[in-house]
Amino acid sequence: MRTDEFWQLIDRARAGAGGEPEAVAARAVALLAERDPAEIVGYAQHQRRVLSASYRVDLWGAAYLINGGASDDGFEYFRGWLMTQGRAVFARAVGDPDSLAELPQVRAAALSGEEFECEDMLAVPWEAYRKATATDLPAERDPVPVPDLNDFWDFDDEEEARRRLPRLAALFAEPPQE
Repeated sequence: MRTDEFWQLIDRARAGAGGEPEAVAARAVALLAERDPAEIVGYAQHQRRVLSASYRVDLWGAAYLINGGASDDGFEYFRGWLMTQGRAVFARAVGDPDSLAELPQVRAAALSGEEFECEDMLAVPWEAYRKATATDLPAERDPVPVPDLNDFWDFDDEEEARRRLPRLAALFAEPPQE
């Protein structure tokens, strides 16, 4: 599966999902399960590459600010949610995590405390493969390496957050008053 096909499938899943991440994931499973098993494997491979490319310290910092914390799993689920937002939002956030401050739902979360996670999106290829073949998705022979994150910073350090992610820090380090 090519990059465009991967994101087109997600866009199709987003259509009619009402912006609900779990609904996007469910629709993605249904759409992907209609495809040849080899295409489902290709989707899984591409998803691993997308998740690897987004495994970045400043994006983790953004997830931490937005969600009020982000464990290893929490960061994975945040990136699952980010996938449900579509290619443009995802790519922009990977390149500039502070751009997430422009999303209306993120701005609203500064007041509401809403958290953004979608574990279901990470399971799409496994669920689709099981639905299509009644068997488990084959194990990846060559897993995508996880990047070294030696550039970690203290996500609780408000000064560092303001320096690295000024727009998000303005929303979440010192949330606006209601």
